Amino acid sequence: MRPSIGTIVLAIAVPVIFLHVRYQPKVHVGLGSTSAGIELSDLAVLAVALAALERGLREGFGRLRAARAVWIAAALFLAMVVAATIYPLARAADYHFLTHAVTTAKFVEYAVLALAVPLLLRTRRELEILLWTFALWSTAATGWGLLQFAGLVSEFEGKRPLQREPSFLGIHDLAALSGGTLAIALALLALGPASSQERLLACIAGPSGAIGLVLSGAFAGAIGITLAAIAALAIAQSVGRLDKRKGLAVAAIAAAAGVGVFLMRGGDVENFARFVGIGHKHANERNVESSVHRSLLAYIGVRIFADHPIVGVGWQGSEEYDNYAPYLADAHRRFPGENPRAFPSPQHAWGVQNAYLQTLTDMGVVGFALLVALFVSGLIVGVRAARRAPPELAVPALAGILWLLVAAGVWNGLGLVAGIPLDALTWLSFGLIAASAAGVARARA
Repeated sequence: MRPSIGTIVLAIAVPVIFLHVRYQPKVHVGLGSTSAGIELSDLAVLAVALAALERGLREGFGRLRAARAVWIAAALFLAMVVAATIYPLARAADYHFLTHAVTTAKFVEYAVLALAVPLLLRTRRELEILLWTFALWSTAATGWGLLQFAGLVSEFEGKRPLQREPSFLGIHDLAALSGGTLAIALALLALGPASSQERLLACIAGPSGAIGLVLSGAFAGAIGITLAAIAALAIAQSVGRLDKRKGLAVAAIAAAAGVGVFLMRGGDVENFARFVGIGHKHANERNVESSVHRSLLAYIGVRIFADHPIVGVGWQGSEEYDNYAPYLADAHRRFPGENPRAFPSPQHAWGVQNAYLQTLTDMGVVGFALLVALFVSGLIVGVRAARRAPPELAVPALAGILWLLVAAGVWNGLGLVAGIPLDALTWLSFGLIAASAAGVARARA
């Protein structure tokens, strides 16, 4: 059976969505004091949405029922994001409403991907096309990253060989794509590939995902793949498809990727150790070091949350000068040896750079509870589907859970940035979980 046009649209959209905006054609539309950028990825998301709507109208929307808990949680969280873009106007006249409204719209826009996947991917072959698309695009991204690592092609800041590389995505977005691809291989290994095609997919997804994750040097990505490996082993064990050989293979691959990331980030590890008192910091070291910088920003974020614990300071309010300025003096005293550029300023707002802490600062415990509810609902629906899935749906069902865990890990290294590949992976993971749940419900009917 040939895949539908909608499935092909989604497969074509994935490489566009998983591409840094600097490589995409775009136009800017003026909106008062700000502007909205319309990139090729926005058009790709729109095409996917229209294809999903068309297929839903033609074949029905009943497949969405299997994951209704996810849709309810997602709707509540997105409603909180919208509300958090509005209520700061009541207390902060300088809140950049139009700027933040644009990012809110893009954040909500990418959530459409979650609804589109179960509507478009209705057969095993269609689900496999999405997994193959990830593996092949990840292979291209890893190959480009290797060329950057060798100094043969430029990255965002020119040729910088033998450093962590962004490929054509960005550091954390490369970690998201690579981690999601490696997760496909872990799912196949944990359950055991059932065909030569699945073995080939594992052989492509495993190396490309692992090498890409190492090239990104993202500790958050290593966290995500560790969570994914643990989940793969636990679920495969629960359905009786795990043996010692498979378990060792999954653990070894995840551990190798983690060690590779650690080695890639050796300099940052050393500098953070000096910061906490292990070793000595040289007097002339005044660079902005990643781990220490994140600790500084986290300190300011915690202070903002402590003073605004219920609903926070508003969507992306932690980047507003009036919200972080009261804590700058204390931050300078707490981090006396850091480069002045490491501290947030109107020129470098930086933000919190951790999605969970930013949720607390921007939307308080209310927003954080809704975000947790969204992830938990996805995991519950996903685990239920994976444990009940017939053999032909087992891999996609498990892959959806692992994608969600990879995304959850990578969000530790990045703030709530809308319209980026990590954002896409997050919503696609909910979509893959919903598609698998729908397939399981149909198979058991």
